[in-house]
Amino acid sequence: MAVRMSAARFDELVGDALDAVPTEFAEAMDNVVVLVEEQNDEMPDILGLYHGVALTERTSDYGGVLPDRISIYRRPILSMCEDEDQVVEEVLITVVHEIAHHFGIDDSRLHELGWG
Repeated sequence: MAVRMSAARFDELVGDALDAVPTEFAEAMDNVVVLVEEQNDEMPDILGLYHGVALTERTSDYGGVLPDRISIYRRPILSMCEDEDQVVEEVLITVVHEIAHHFGIDDSRLHELGWG
């Protein structure tokens, strides 16, 4: 059964997850914004998505571009969780997962690290 939660509370949980990112990683994030969206219309079941050029892929030509985006999708996360504690955990996992993509870590390596 899906968890019922206000958009404001969900946003707060995403903010808490971002606050939990170690300082050295937070400071190394470059030209990226984190957004909360209801769901991805093309892939409605995904929990999050990184849109951009990973730090490991940027060259000296990188510049003058709009910020990369990390989208955290509220509806699919709430629908898979049974209580707020599960939402907190899933939001944290999703935020860390998408930030890892910003740093150039792919899904297979994330699975090896236990963040799949």
